[in-house]
Amino acid sequence: MNIQIYGKKKCFDTKKAERYFKERRIKYQYIDLEKYGMSLGEYRNIKAAVGGMEELIDKNCKAYEDCFIAYLASREAIEEKLLENQTLFKTPIVRNGKKATVGYCPEVWKEWE
Repeated sequence: MNIQIYGKKKCFDTKKAERYFKERRIKYQYIDLEKYGMSLGEYRNIKAAVGGMEELIDKNCKAYEDCFIAYLASREAIEEKLLENQTLFKTPIVRNGKKATVGYCPEVWKEWE
C-alpha cells in the first residue's frame, strides 16, 4: 500500500485518519494542503477516483463563500478557483494508488489492507 493523506492541520477528520493508519502500523505520507497543495495531475487522478469535482468541494467552509464558488458559471472556472485556493477541498483526501476517498472512511480503508 502507498497511502497519501491530503489534509489540513486543524481538521479533526484528518487527525482521525492519521490515527487510523498509525494504529494499524500502516505507513503513509501526509501532505498539508494549506502549505504544499495538490498538483494538477494529482487533482485529476483523485477527481476521477472519487466520482467528480463536486465530491471534493467543502461547501461548509468559510472559503467557499469568500470565493463565490456557487456563483461561478463554468466547471473550468470552478476547478481553477479550487486549485488556486486549496482550502476549499473536503479533508481528509486519502489516496492509495488509483483509489481515493474523501472524508473519514475507515470501512473503505479496511478493504485496502
